[in-house]
Amino acid sequence: MSGARIAGIVLLVAGVILLIMGLTASRSVADSLSSTFTGRLTDNTLLYIIGGAVSGVIGLVLTTGIVGRAKS
Repeated sequence: MSGARIAGIVLLVAGVILLIMGLTASRSVADSLSSTFTGRLTDNTLLYIIGGAVSGVIGLVLTTGIVGRAKS
């Protein structure tokens, strides 16, 4: 197994964990109050969700080998 594929799996798992943490945090009391008064989520929650999505996509690309595949 190549190093890129291992890094992809690690990033994919980290992305899923960050997404779960972000979605769980979005249901917290602090985020509910912030959303009520400001109309948006807190900065930390947004960072978890965006970071998880980006990490997951990069991990998926590296794991499947879409980028960096040698042309035949």
